[in-house]
Amino acid sequence: MILGGLGAHVRSLSEGCLSRNEWICGDYLDSRRAELLAATWQHAWITVVSVVLASVLAFPLALLVRRRPGPKGLLLASSTVLYSIPSLALIPVMVPFTGLSPWTVVLPLALYSLAVLLRNTLAGLDGVPTPVVDAARGMGYAPARLLLTVELPLALPAILAGLRIATVSAVAMTTIGGLVGFGGLGTLLLDGQRRNFRAQVLTATVLVVALAVVVDLVLLAVQRAAGRRGGRRAAGAEPVLQGGGPG
Repeated sequence: MILGGLGAHVRSLSEGCLSRNEWICGDYLDSRRAELLAATWQHAWITVVSVVLASVLAFPLALLVRRRPGPKGLLLASSTVLYSIPSLALIPVMVPFTGLSPWTVVLPLALYSLAVLLRNTLAGLDGVPTPVVDAARGMGYAPARLLLTVELPLALPAILAGLRIATVSAVAMTTIGGLVGFGGLGTLLLDGQRRNFRAQVLTATVLVVALAVVVDLVLLAVQRAAGRRGGRRAAGAEPVLQGGGPG
């Protein structure tokens, strides 16, 4: 009897946290689990698609303009201007062209990510030591082989640094998509703010931060591994620069 009464009291307290509008509420997590998972999945999907789309565009553009000062400067200036446009203004502008769909959020985020990735990709390629490139050319490396086996591995840490910035920024900016109903966790966050639903606001905020931290840690590990590999490749080029190399 005592244990049964205690259990009923505990259940009553748990069920009452929603009616008391508490910040931390286990009943909210239990009753809205499917909704939270769906919102997290949408948030991650929008982030990944936007960053992948930006990556697919950034690398060819960087290769196209890196040895052309005029187009390179124009492209960098344009990307800087684009990045300065507030997402609160850009996302609603997309609605007449894309309608109320995930692409209304994906395309602006891809443009923001492109601005970051393009700049870091160019910085990484420009930062490859000239003596290493000249030595590889002297050994008969064709342009494609030079890019894939020398320049790209040495530029990869800088490129991945840009990827980290772009991805974490995309995780944060995806929340703005809640304005058009496709913000993943941002949709829950904005809805919770409108209704003063504390548990929903806190949970959505914590999940956005957790998603950003996890993504950043994963990409940081990849960046460090690429940095170690690039360092070994640069060290391996020393014998060539010193006149060694294959006899």
